[in-house]
Amino acid sequence: MQTILSQIQSPSDIKNMTLAQLEQLAREMRHFIIDAVATKEGHLGASLGVVELTIALHYVFDTPHDKLVWDVGHQAYGHKILTGRKDLFTTNRQKNGISGFPKRSESIYDAFGTGHSSTAISAVLGMAIAAGLNGDTDRKNIAVVGDASIASGMAFEGLNHAGVTNSNLLIILNDNAIGIDPSVGALKSYLTNVKMGKNPKSNNMIKSLNFDYTGPVDGHDLPKLIAEFQKLKDKKTPQFLHIITTKGKGLKQAEENQITYHAPGKFDKDTGELYPPQENLFPKFQDVFGWTLVELAEQNKKIIGITPAMPTGSSLRYLMERFPERGIDVGIAEQHAVTLAGGMATEGFTVFCAIYSTFLQRAYDQVVHDIALQNLPVIFCVDRAGLVGEDGATHQGVYDIAYLNAIPNIQILAPKNVLELRNSLYTLQLHNDKPVAIRYPRGRCYIKDWKQPFEEINFNEVEPVFLGTRTVILSTGTIYKNVVDALNLIDNHQLSYYHFVQIKPLNEAFLQEILVNYDNVITVEEGTVNGGFGSLIAQYTAQNFPHIRVKNIGVKDQFIEHATVQEQMEECGLDILSLKKYFSQFTDNEIY
Repeated sequence: MQTILSQIQSPSDIKNMTLAQLEQLAREMRHFIIDAVATKEGHLGASLGVVELTIALHYVFDTPHDKLVWDVGHQAYGHKILTGRKDLFTTNRQKNGISGFPKRSESIYDAFGTGHSSTAISAVLGMAIAAGLNGDTDRKNIAVVGDASIASGMAFEGLNHAGVTNSNLLIILNDNAIGIDPSVGALKSYLTNVKMGKNPKSNNMIKSLNFDYTGPVDGHDLPKLIAEFQKLKDKKTPQFLHIITTKGKGLKQAEENQITYHAPGKFDKDTGELYPPQENLFPKFQDVFGWTLVELAEQNKKIIGITPAMPTGSSLRYLMERFPERGIDVGIAEQHAVTLAGGMATEGFTVFCAIYSTFLQRAYDQVVHDIALQNLPVIFCVDRAGLVGEDGATHQGVYDIAYLNAIPNIQILAPKNVLELRNSLYTLQLHNDKPVAIRYPRGRCYIKDWKQPFEEINFNEVEPVFLGTRTVILSTGTIYKNVVDALNLIDNHQLSYYHFVQIKPLNEAFLQEILVNYDNVITVEEGTVNGGFGSLIAQYTAQNFPHIRVKNIGVKDQFIEHATVQEQMEECGLDILSLKKYFSQFTDNEIY
C-alpha cells in the first residue's frame, strides 16, 4: 500500500490534500522520523514535537518564497523530509550526507543555518526589512523559536527591534518548556502562567513590544494551526503566535523522558526502548569533570559551578544535585553566564563556568571585557574542545585555542587525559589569581582507574615523553594518545616528543633550551592551525631559530563537516595512521 509520505517530493505536493490526508501524513512522518533516528541516531524529541506545525506551515505558506527559519535547527527533521530530502534522510549527520541542522547550501528551503540557538528572530527580521526595501512586502518571513531558545538575550534583542518596525514577519513560539534540559528562569514561569490562563491579557509582555499576539494554541491540533496561519498569512505587521507542544510527541518514552530522548542514540523503533549500552568501563570526560567538581566542592565551600543550559551535557548536574545552591543553570545565556561568573569571582568565590567550546564563542566579548580585562579568576571548563563528530561544522570545538590565545591575562590549559584534567581542577581551586580556560574533548577517556589521589600540577612544566635526535614533536591536549600510539608503531631513535599541558603562557625558556638540539619541529593539536598552539611555536621559532623548519599539524583553514570523529581525524591528518605516516619521514634522516 502506497503511503502519503512516499508521494511527497516538495511542499507543493501537500497543497491540495484534505485535512484527513494531512493528519495521516502527520502520523506517517512521525513513524518515519522514529524509524530513521532509531537506527541512525540523531535528535528525536524536538522534531517529533513539531510535526503538525511543520505540515501546517508548508501547507499554508508559499515556501521557499516565504522564508522559514527553524530555531534551534534540530527541530527541522520534518521540514527536511517535506522539502525533497526524504530519500536522503538515512544519511542524516553522516559523512557526505545531509546535515542535522538547516543549511543554506543544502536546500533552497533552508533560508538560514541554525546550529546554535536564538538567532532566527534577528535573521528573519533582516530578511523582512530587506524584502521591504526590494518592494516585496507580501512575503512572509517566519521564525519558529523552540526548545527554550526564546530565553536567550539575542532573541530579546531581535524582538525589541522587530516591534518598532512594520516588517512582515511571524514569530512562532514553540513552547514545550524544555531545551535539552528543563527550561529555567522567570520567563519560563511567565509562559507557564500564560498557558494556565493566570496572566491577565493586560499583562502580556509580547503585546507590550508591539506585536500582534495570538495564543496560546495547541500545537498538535492541525486544523487549528492551519486556521491560525490562514488568518495571519495576509497580515503585514509583526505577528507573534504562541503554540504549546509536547517534546517527543507520539513516542511514549520520549514524552515521559524528554532529556534522554532529546538525542537518545539507537533504540527499538517498535517499542521505543533504548538498547542496553555496551559495557564500557571508561567514563566520559564530562563525567570525570562533574564528579571531580563534586569531590572538590565537598572540601571547598567557595566552589561555584555555572552552566548555560547544559547541566546534563556538561555533567554539572552532579554538583547541582549535591549542592543545589552552588550549581547554577542560567538557561541559553552564554554571555550572562560568563559575566555572572565574573561578578561572583569579585566576591571571593572559585567559579567554574562549564561551557562547550562552540558556545563559548558566543560570549567572546564578555571573556575579554568582563573577565580578562579585570583579571578575574574565573575558570572556564571548555567542554567539547576539538572535533565533535556528527553535529558537524556548527559545533566543532576547534577554535578556542586561537580565539582565547589573543586575549591578555588568560591562561590556557589542555590536559592530556582525565588524570591530568582531574589534577588541573584540583590545582586551580587551591590557588588561582587569573582567568583560566581548561579544555577537554567530547567522548570517553581510555583510563578506567581515574579516581586517583589528587596531586598538584606545575602547569609550566613540559613533559618529555620520548627523547631522540634531529626532530622534535610538540603537542597539547588529548591528541597526546594518538601521537604516542603513532610513535609506538615506529622503530626509531630520532624523534623526540614533549607534551604541553599549558599553552598560554608558553614556556619560552623550555623552548630556548631544547630547540638548539633539533633541525625540525612538528606540532600537533586538535584545533585550528591558524592562531593555535602550533602558531605560537612557529612564531617563537621563526624569531629565535630561523634555520629550524616547523610543520604544524591540526585543523586546516576550513570548516569540518559532519562525520564520525574518526573520519574527521582522518580528514585532518590527526588519526594514528596518518600521524605514523608523517612521522616516519623523519626516521631515515630525511627532512621536508
